[in-house]
Amino acid sequence: MLTPTSTYRLQIRDEFDLHDAAALVPYLHDLGVDWVYLSPILTAEKGSDHGYDMTDPSAVDPARGGPDGLAALSEAARTAGMGVLVDIVPNHMGIQTPSDNPWWWQLLKEGRGSRMAEAFDVDWDAGSGRLRVPVLGDGEDELAQLSLSDGELHYYDNRYPIAEGTAHPGDSAVDVHARQHYELVNWRRADSELNYRRFFGVNTLAGLRVEVPWVFEESHSEVKRWFDDGLVDGLRIDHPDGLADPEGYLAQLRTLTGGAYVLVEKILEPGETLPADWATAGTTGYDALAETDRLFTDPAGEHALTATVPVDPFHELTHHTKRGIADGILRSEVLRLARLVPAEAGLDAGIAADAIAELLTCFPVYRSYLPGGAEYLADAVRDAQVRRPDLADAVSTLHPLLNPLLEGPGEMTELARRFQQTSGMVMAKGVEDTAFYRYSRLVSLNEVGADPSIFSIDPLELHRRLLERQTVNPLAMTTLSTHDTKRSEDTRARISVLSELAGDWTGILERLEELAPVGDATFAPLLWQSLIGAWPLSRERAHAYAEKASREADLSTHWTAPDEDFERGMHAAVDAAFDDDAVAALVTDTVERIREAGWSNSLAQKLLQLSMPGVPDVYQGTEFWDTSLVDPDNRREVDYEARRQVLTDIDFGELPEVGADAHAKLLVVARALKLRRDRPELFTGYTAITASGDGADHVFAFDRGGAITLLTRLPHGLAARGGWGDTTIELPAGTYTCALTGASVGGCTVRAAEVFATFPVALLVQEDAA
Repeated sequence: MLTPTSTYRLQIRDEFDLHDAAALVPYLHDLGVDWVYLSPILTAEKGSDHGYDMTDPSAVDPARGGPDGLAALSEAARTAGMGVLVDIVPNHMGIQTPSDNPWWWQLLKEGRGSRMAEAFDVDWDAGSGRLRVPVLGDGEDELAQLSLSDGELHYYDNRYPIAEGTAHPGDSAVDVHARQHYELVNWRRADSELNYRRFFGVNTLAGLRVEVPWVFEESHSEVKRWFDDGLVDGLRIDHPDGLADPEGYLAQLRTLTGGAYVLVEKILEPGETLPADWATAGTTGYDALAETDRLFTDPAGEHALTATVPVDPFHELTHHTKRGIADGILRSEVLRLARLVPAEAGLDAGIAADAIAELLTCFPVYRSYLPGGAEYLADAVRDAQVRRPDLADAVSTLHPLLNPLLEGPGEMTELARRFQQTSGMVMAKGVEDTAFYRYSRLVSLNEVGADPSIFSIDPLELHRRLLERQTVNPLAMTTLSTHDTKRSEDTRARISVLSELAGDWTGILERLEELAPVGDATFAPLLWQSLIGAWPLSRERAHAYAEKASREADLSTHWTAPDEDFERGMHAAVDAAFDDDAVAALVTDTVERIREAGWSNSLAQKLLQLSMPGVPDVYQGTEFWDTSLVDPDNRREVDYEARRQVLTDIDFGELPEVGADAHAKLLVVARALKLRRDRPELFTGYTAITASGDGADHVFAFDRGGAITLLTRLPHGLAARGGWGDTTIELPAGTYTCALTGASVGGCTVRAAEVFATFPVALLVQEDAA
């Protein structure tokens, strides 16, 4: 199996297509990148900036460069000696524009008798034999807006097919609609009455049944061509937890690709491991991100920061938010599960739905993969019985139905399989997309794949985890920023400094709330920390983030029912950061106070990620400082010409200072990537390196087998104590050269002040052995 030493993620879209990516390959090679990593490139909804709404699996999207673009990129990569990794989406298709999705159009036209009825996950009986399509507005008689045109039904700009023999002369559009295999319904009915599986709560993404052999084959026909023609070397699998049988899917994929390098976008909760029988090299790295962030969080600040936030403990909060999701936007999924409970179980339908919702809420990880993970279901059963004694009997009745393998070699039922597909939806929407916007003591910890209740990681524990990663998952991806992160790596690195001055932050926050009240005591810390982490940013970006984050929090305002008074006050607070002298001074003074420590954290966490066990991914543009917030902010255009120029200067000998121009970060990224690519023999092991002296706690270091990484942690506290002083680091005997500065370093005992004289990080290369 061909495997990468590193990857670089590109967001392919209309404005930056595969031809543009091909032209960028020489720069990426010079940067030290080993493989180019592409966002989804199959045909998607027109104008999609992400590609996760695929509409046609049989072709590369013309808007993204088409097959010629992929061929050009692949050729450019091959010429440079690089590989190609592509993100694919097996769980769902985009259906926002039915006429652009041949599979969905055929389903709407032909109904449950269609061949495509086997491809999409529809509960026809729940809709009286009709597929419910939630697109109608809130008017009193929205169906009156239907019209007949060119043999189709039209609702404003939306077009829908008409089944053969269902339209007659003189019929009204409403009459014709009543005879179709689908029913257009009010959009608000989706949460409780939808009868097709979606991606989470997104009505315009319909679930696919890739467990059906022909569906797998036809939805992967173009992917197969990529490997048959030698265009692509590996795949990233989006949301495998939505699939009926992830293990079986990955086994099929191994056959289709000839055993290629495959990664899964899988969220692992603390202590959880990836199923050992999956045909995958590992996850896309959210687990590594969570561990890396917490090395740079000061445990001494936990109590003070917790005291500033008027919210429940995180796990109580997530129980509330997950139950809200199960009773809200995913109510239709819960009711579908309840309909599958056999009559002989003797459960009232309402009680069954209540108990299922509670079990989904109590589920401690994203999902089980029966027979694997049965213990998580057992944990959820116990938790639900404790939290809801009134449902104890119903939960006990459901337990063997949700795990038919509990008492013997039973067969997997639709109820058991679908429960596994649903638990991850509730977790994702309830935790990542709701609780993460309510729990605001230190928002650099509120990241995809992380548990914000875990405040920091002791260096010794991180060493243990990295050694385990080297032993168990050496080819899994590591990452710091993605298209899905709530805040980019450099934004988080700056916010983490607040843990080192937690007491001062309490006073700063109180003063901000006096001068520019947000109007929500739990949301205010999140908003101000995020703005300070990303500052300076445009007013437009700040307002866009505030609106999205407040609506995701779903407390003072909501997506479906915005509170105009609250949002007006919140936007006034954001404006104050730009227009009110006192607020602006407080924000900028805070940023200035933590900025240099933030830069130190950024360089340290980046070098840690690039040199630790695993395959590091660099998200587009993050070789410079990147203070992005949640999407779409993190998908903005990247100025590659500026990066090319800086890389050229560095290659000609420039040794930049750590400063606002971000040249130092590009230096760290380029030198680390090149070393990993060109000297892989230096990265074959993992040994912790120790430090001594007053500043020993501020050092984190390890030897990968000839390449030694040395990092500064908690830099604000280090500066406050007067610097490194007598701190020393014990290196293996030998002579070293720093790959960043070119300086020579003698082995054995070295002074930290000398090692970190130029940068807060060092990457030493052993030149000889003693």
